[in-house]
Amino acid sequence: MRTAGQWFNSYSSDHRNPTNQTIHWICVPVILWCVMLWLWLIPSPTGIGGFWALLAAAAALGFYTQLASRLGFAMLLWLALNAWLARAAVAALGTQGAFVLALALFVLAWIGQFVGHAIEGRRPSFFTDLAYLLIGPAWLMGKALRRLGWPVA
Repeated sequence: MRTAGQWFNSYSSDHRNPTNQTIHWICVPVILWCVMLWLWLIPSPTGIGGFWALLAAAAALGFYTQLASRLGFAMLLWLALNAWLARAAVAALGTQGAFVLALALFVLAWIGQFVGHAIEGRRPSFFTDLAYLLIGPAWLMGKALRRLGWPVA
């Protein structure tokens, strides 16, 4: 398995343009939240609200923690915030309203991502390996942690 540093270096090679990086700082968190919200909306056989979102978050956290424990902890906090915001959106907007909001934001965020990659002149990393869909949020978290003086890789 690749290390966090190897994943981040590879991902960085497709994200060198400052405009593309800025777009990613906006769009990747929005996409992550939309996915969390949609998973929150799937009815659970257990009756636990958000069961599928929490299950997916736990699986992602296993991946992140295997890369680096500090990264895993930071992603736990970020995913917990996303789960809380998803729950709040459903409470405020209802199932249908939350779904429509997530759909609109998801489409806009992906348009932003593709515009960023057009500016970059490189294809999105996930076209070569779907694991990069998990690396995108971790790459941003890694950058944020380094800015705080807590490198992960």
